[in-house]
Amino acid sequence: MAKYCFGIDVGGTSIKCGLFRTDGTLVEKWEIPTRTEDAGAGILPDIADTIKDKMNQKEILKTDVEGVGIGIPGPVNSKGEVLVAVNLYWGFKAVAKEMEELTGLPSKAGNDANVAALGENWKGAAAGASSAVMVTLGTGVGGGIIVNEKIVSGFNGAAGELGHANMNHEETESCNCGNRGCLEQYASATGIVRVAKIELAESVKESVLRKVENLTAKDVLDAYKDGDELAVDVIEKVCDKLGGALALCACIVDPEVFVVGGGVSKAGQPLIDCIKKYYYKYAFKPSKNTEIVLATLGNDAGIYGAARMVLE
Repeated sequence: MAKYCFGIDVGGTSIKCGLFRTDGTLVEKWEIPTRTEDAGAGILPDIADTIKDKMNQKEILKTDVEGVGIGIPGPVNSKGEVLVAVNLYWGFKAVAKEMEELTGLPSKAGNDANVAALGENWKGAAAGASSAVMVTLGTGVGGGIIVNEKIVSGFNGAAGELGHANMNHEETESCNCGNRGCLEQYASATGIVRVAKIELAESVKESVLRKVENLTAKDVLDAYKDGDELAVDVIEKVCDKLGGALALCACIVDPEVFVVGGGVSKAGQPLIDCIKKYYYKYAFKPSKNTEIVLATLGNDAGIYGAARMVLE
């Protein structure tokens, strides 16, 4: 008899859901809206309802389900408790405990970036690696650490938050976290635009970017791949910070592989090659040749990782 598990990835606007066999086969995936009204009171009941509906539809018994894993956009401790999830309008919430009560199924919860890293380690770019660090480059910069195929979440649930590693002690502008000089201020999609605007103001070099209204990270990365001189300067500065951050991480974790995901990673191998150059420049000698690869699961990494959590 086949055994199943559910992987849930909670976002600010939608909740991605996956029904998996325990061997990692994705049976079906779907989405439901994230209802954040009333301080997100309906989010977990909605997830429980969609799980029950899917079990009824597929005629799956509770005894055939190993459990439910949930990725949450915020710090999550080892008990599956969230201290705060701003985008969901949650304060403290015992996510794993509440989900078990709502579904009658064993449940685990983790930070969404950590969970995505676990997904890539299970069935994605880092499959087969005993340790991996994933960095996600999107609107912000997230990260996740996997050691011995398990999430390292840290005492406060903040392990792997590479986006808030300080990479510039001289920075005068504040990050959204309140500190200054965070990696996120340079290597996120918004950070790349920020660096580009500074470069456009300070450089006299001609560039196609000077003609672009509402500049985006994609504009900068496309120009970089086309050899635009100013865009090259921008991405070199971004990758200097990012490569340096990964080199620092390697001194602590020494992973078998780094996985780069998120929307910015769609720039592909040219971006990876630039990151590698600066990583090699800064890394401690034993770790200089650590692989840096593109993520392969895309937006499904979260549901894969969430499902994997309940199989540990």
